Formats: sequence, structure tokens, C-alpha cells
Amino acid sequence: MPVKPLVAVALLAAGCSTAAPSFTATLTSPTDVVLSWPDDGAGHRVEYANDPAGPWTTLRFLPAHTTSYHHPDLIPETPFYYREQPFTGPVSTDLRTAVVGGTVTVTWADRTPDEAGFLLEIRRPGAPDFDPVEVTEPDVTTCALSLLPGEEGSAFRLRTLYYGPLSPVVHQTTGKER
Repeated sequence: MPVKPLVAVALLAAGCSTAAPSFTATLTSPTDVVLSWPDDGAGHRVEYANDPAGPWTTLRFLPAHTTSYHHPDLIPETPFYYREQPFTGPVSTDLRTAVVGGTVTVTWADRTPDEAGFLLEIRRPGAPDFDPVEVTEPDVTTCALSLLPGEEGSAFRLRTLYYGPLSPVVHQTTGKER
């Protein structure tokens, strides 16, 4: 059974307090918001809603050591609420891919009983880094994706997901369009 990779999760479960990371939303133009947080070594899921109670929509899963996200071209004079959640997880070595036509089917063995899901990532030919392409529910062991033009020959990797605590919600209301 894997050890939870987030130290903060273990500390909170043990009743120890940790300082909440600083998560901010800055209006950089009337219709652009930049979200920022300190580098904690984890990846981050960034979500938004137009009401503080939700429903929440995932904007992006960002790789470890990313400390900001630009949410551009928003609806003018509209409230936007944001939260982020760190995630970590080991990369699986059990990944198998099969390409038939323009579809890649990825399969793996689920060797963890307590994951929050799996994150499938792609590195397109010539790209330096992997990008998230699919997030699954727990206990899922297969995923089929249609390849886009230029994605033939891509590399895939799978990460077992463990989430840390949600950040406090931050808010910005966009301005008037120029």
C-alpha cells in the first residue's frame, strides 16, 4: 500500500496544524485573472465557479512546480470564484497502449486500493513535457482516446492520483470590456 505523498495530509490527519498556502486571484485586465500559489512540489488542479457554492468546473491539471494559471477572456462584469487542490502520485510502470486507426487504448493494472483516480498524460512528438489528457475515477483500468492530427507517435504516462486539501476560495469580479 503506497504512503500518502502529501506531508500536509499526514500532518492534518495527525491533528497537527500547518499554515495554509497563500492562494490568490489577481485581475490583470478587465477580463483576465491570474491565479498564484507557492511552489509546494505538487501538481495542482485549478477549478472555477460563478457562485461560491459551485458547481465547480476544472480548468486544468498543472504539473508540479507550476505556481500560476492565467484564466483569459472572461465574461465582463461577472463574479469568478476559484480554488485549487494539490495532487501527487507515482507514475505507473504498468502502462500498455494499443493504437487502432486513430484511437489509442491505454490499459493498466490498479494496484492501489485508495487512489482518487488516475491521470493520463501525453507527450506529443517534439514536446518537452507531458500534458494531462484524461482523468479517470478510482478503480478504472482502461481509457480510449481519439488521436488528433500530429499526435501519432506520442508517448503516454499514467499517474495515480492522491489529492491534498482544497484551498480557500478566492474571488474576482471582472470589469467592463474595453
